[in-house]
Amino acid sequence: MDGSMYPPKISLAAARVNAGLLQETAAAQLGITPETLRSWESGKTVPGYDKVMQICALYQYPADYIFFGKRSL
Repeated sequence: MDGSMYPPKISLAAARVNAGLLQETAAAQLGITPETLRSWESGKTVPGYDKVMQICALYQYPADYIFFGKRSL
C-alpha cells in the first residue's frame, strides 16, 4: 500500500489552533487538564477512544485527519 488512500495528517496541536482554541480552553471543554492535552499534543501519551471522538467534534476534524492520516513531508 503506497499511502495514497490516506487523508493528509494534521497534528493535534494544529487542529486545535485551526479551531481557534487555546490549550486551556480546549482542555476545559474536553474535561481534562491542560497538562494532559500537552501530553497528547507532544505524543507522550494518547487519548482514549471517547476523548478522540470529543476532540474531533470540538476541533471539527475527522479522526482520520488527526490520528490516522498520512503525514506529508
